[in-house]
Amino acid sequence: MSINRAEIVDKNFSKAVTNGVLPQAQRQVTLSESGLRADELVDLFESQIVSRHLDFTARLLKARNESYYTIGSSGHEGNAVFGKAFRHNDMAFLHYRSGALFIQRSKHLAGSTPAYDMLLSLCASSEDPISQGRHKVFGSVPLFVPPQTSTIASHLPKAVGMALSIRRARDLGIKAKVPHDSVVVCNFGDASHNHASAQTAFNAAGWAAFQNVPVPIVFICEDNGIGISVPTPRGWVENASLARASVKYMQCDGKNLLDSWRVAHEAERYTRQTRRPVFIHMTTVRLLGHAGSDIESLYNAMSLIEAAEADDPLLHSARLVIENGILSKEEVLNLYEATRQRINRAAEHAISRPRFTTSADVMKSVVAPKTKRREIEPTTDSERERVFGSDWRYFEKPQHMAKLINWALADLMLTRKNVILFGEDIAGKGGVYNVTTGLLHKFSARRVFNTLLDETSILGMAIGAAHNGFIPIPEIQFLAYVHNAEDQLRGEAATLSFFSSGQYTNPMVIRIAGLAYQKGFGGHFHNDNSLAVFRDIPGIVIACPSNGSDAARMLRGCVRAADEEGRVVVFIEPIALYMTKDLHDTGDNGWCFDYPNPKDEIAPGEFAVFGDGTDLAVITYGNGYYLSRQAEKVLKDQHGMNIRVIDLRWLAPIDYQRIADTVKDCRRILVVDECRKTGSLSEALVTALVEHLEILPKIARVTAEDCYIPLGKAYDVLLPSRDKIVEAALALCQSKKLPAVPAVDIKKTGK
Repeated sequence: MSINRAEIVDKNFSKAVTNGVLPQAQRQVTLSESGLRADELVDLFESQIVSRHLDFTARLLKARNESYYTIGSSGHEGNAVFGKAFRHNDMAFLHYRSGALFIQRSKHLAGSTPAYDMLLSLCASSEDPISQGRHKVFGSVPLFVPPQTSTIASHLPKAVGMALSIRRARDLGIKAKVPHDSVVVCNFGDASHNHASAQTAFNAAGWAAFQNVPVPIVFICEDNGIGISVPTPRGWVENASLARASVKYMQCDGKNLLDSWRVAHEAERYTRQTRRPVFIHMTTVRLLGHAGSDIESLYNAMSLIEAAEADDPLLHSARLVIENGILSKEEVLNLYEATRQRINRAAEHAISRPRFTTSADVMKSVVAPKTKRREIEPTTDSERERVFGSDWRYFEKPQHMAKLINWALADLMLTRKNVILFGEDIAGKGGVYNVTTGLLHKFSARRVFNTLLDETSILGMAIGAAHNGFIPIPEIQFLAYVHNAEDQLRGEAATLSFFSSGQYTNPMVIRIAGLAYQKGFGGHFHNDNSLAVFRDIPGIVIACPSNGSDAARMLRGCVRAADEEGRVVVFIEPIALYMTKDLHDTGDNGWCFDYPNPKDEIAPGEFAVFGDGTDLAVITYGNGYYLSRQAEKVLKDQHGMNIRVIDLRWLAPIDYQRIADTVKDCRRILVVDECRKTGSLSEALVTALVEHLEILPKIARVTAEDCYIPLGKAYDVLLPSRDKIVEAALALCQSKKLPAVPAVDIKKTGK
């Protein structure tokens, strides 16, 4: 039978206060030295007590199957000082032991009910004001606390991004979400301190500050000496942190409110004035194990568990208010018990509140509600001519994809002053493939800038900037590089609307150069043909244009989706098609296109149809569409086949019913997918056709092999090609098992 440590900690408090056996502080700081008033000390103490009783109540409710979360803040209640030291509009990215901090921060706004709100969250009630019960998170729009699960410090890169955006918003005159003198608060544990996400955030903040770029952020490492069951070596956090360039190190005793307040107040003042980053190392203890299901005695000596319990920060706070003559023992105990009763009464009400019962309700916030369609800033031809310079004279001449993407980006930046472009090498160099050439000169380094070589920081910058009123368009240099940072997309950007009931969003368009067919390049970093990492992320938009005209119009649709729906968009640019000009013969310029009118855009989900033949329908995208158009000519000229080719354009969302309606009069369907046979979109397309077609035609696939891309010309044997598509089409036509299919008006089913 396991011992209930929560009951022991609870009883220890009353017993220790009654008997006057209270722990002494490691650092002696007087009330006057701390700068706190007596009433402020009591106020902080009260927040600590509320947080503690919420932890107790969570475990009691869990035992009754009324609550679902027992990772508490016990031992970390000293972080209440950060809720007081910083303004409520200093955006805060909090980890899961921030109960006291969140409660104290709520006191900045009259009428706040943080304890009850947290109880609703614990009970997964649909009345929880931040996530509506979708997850237990600390979050609030009026308190500027975006919700996140924060289990592996993945919230740190976006906190740095937010800090970097503050000065940029001021300089560009952007309508920012926070005041121009605000700072960013970000806390985490000592175990998370070691995670790659945390290390990249510290490095990015220091890298920028080293160059005198303003980074007003306060990192708070709450060091309780253990990560679940793995001890943190004594002195490790301090020694690792002291060595960081351009990040000021401060240390405090998190069990002592006076010492913690002194350091918190100093850090707030320093960061707000200097706009430079601070790292606060706050020593704490962990009480009640990692979570309710954690039996700490299995891996930790009982002597260490009891020593931590004797060093309880609430006991330290009780000593402070008693020694300073602010409260008597009886008043401390009365406050403690009155708080228990208040929390218990609120809990009984919270468990009776409604919860989601349908999948539609749960999924409602995967995508945030649309906002009113926004009018973009008008531009005159003379203004555009001035910005485009020498390019202006070429607007009437068909161009390849890279050039049309460049022009589209320029027009977007002209009409939306909050659009910023950034990534490795994108400024002066114009990117590896020169797609962003000239944009730095047109729009300045405040809007087009290079980053360090770190995809996690690039995406973190995008998320943080999106929090502050920008529409970021970051570039990931190659498709495979996104794997270094995919959690910033999967675990942070894409989940924010879901966990905040659509109240917070991360509007952004992530440009990624990718896919295969690059002659001479080996894989997988420079020649990668897998999009599987994106396809199962709920709510994101995935675009993959096959030609320059579509790329320009789709890019505009992407930015509108980000701006008006808060969407996270992944824009895949097929590298092999960047400079492609010819379609069938050398010099035919069949793959060069006119630059579309700036008001012409393609919305997510709209696909294209070439031809109206019924012998065969080819469904494809990207390089596959280019190759299928080549195959179409061969099939028509040499074999007398009339086919139609569907360019999906968008890999998410896909209206599978409309696709099925568009091909249902065809006797054969060929799916051409340049990605690998396993895990590619082709699998979903075939499944969807089976599900949506009443009369099933013959279906086949042409895909890449399940292999990495080799160096040199050998890549060709692994990937779809014009000839392979022709061969597969002819093989399908030779099949004798062809059902009769009804005629359909193609004009009514596809574009």
